Amino acid sequence: MEDREILEAAAAAAREARPVALATVVQVKGSTPRDVGSKMLIGADGEQVGTIGGGCGEADVIETARQVLDTGVPQLIRVELTDDVESFSPAVCGGVMDIFIERTEGSLQ
Repeated sequence: MEDREILEAAAAAAREARPVALATVVQVKGSTPRDVGSKMLIGADGEQVGTIGGGCGEADVIETARQVLDTGVPQLIRVELTDDVESFSPAVCGGVMDIFIERTEGSLQ
């Protein structure tokens, strides 16, 4: 269902000629909240469709997506979920995700 929602949101952005950033999990190692291929669409207005896992990692993705929307330059970021269990951080899955973020006018082809 989530992929369909992302596709519909991307199509709406394309119809409106509104740029959005597409974040895609491209590699994982260890325990992570999402698998390779998981996607999230981020609009300049803060609109979000989908998730790459929530928490601090997702906040990093959203911040980077804003930069990608401003510059048009894609970025690959690493989200490390390896905080110590006693840190009370939500980033304690133990794994690492690489996420590719690109600007698109709504087309996911």
